[in-house]
Amino acid sequence: MSVFLTILLAVQMISAVAMVGLILVQHGKGADMGAAFGSGGSGSLFGASGSANFLSRTTAVLATVFFACTLMLAYFGAARPAASSGSVLEGAAVTAPAPVAVVPATPASGAAQIPSK
Repeated sequence: MSVFLTILLAVQMISAVAMVGLILVQHGKGADMGAAFGSGGSGSLFGASGSANFLSRTTAVLATVFFACTLMLAYFGAARPAASSGSVLEGAAVTAPAPVAVVPATPASGAAQIPSK
């Protein structure tokens, strides 16, 4: 199970990094106006309109993979037995010492109340 969770986490991280890269490569809606006036739109790698379709579909696929990995990690993380959770706070609560009863001191009377050097 640990190997499966490690692979799942690796897939999630790779999809997240690839998704960030693809989102940064895409151009916004305002950039279409500049491409309409011939600012290098025809010389692109995917053609004038092919890059938007390819990059947006690839981003959607990576987002789906990331979302599925996140759901599976959350499910398998909650399905672990409580004894092997390894939480530091749970272990501290179990081994905490019992509270000690504090008995107030009785006040001294007479000469014992005078402080000495």
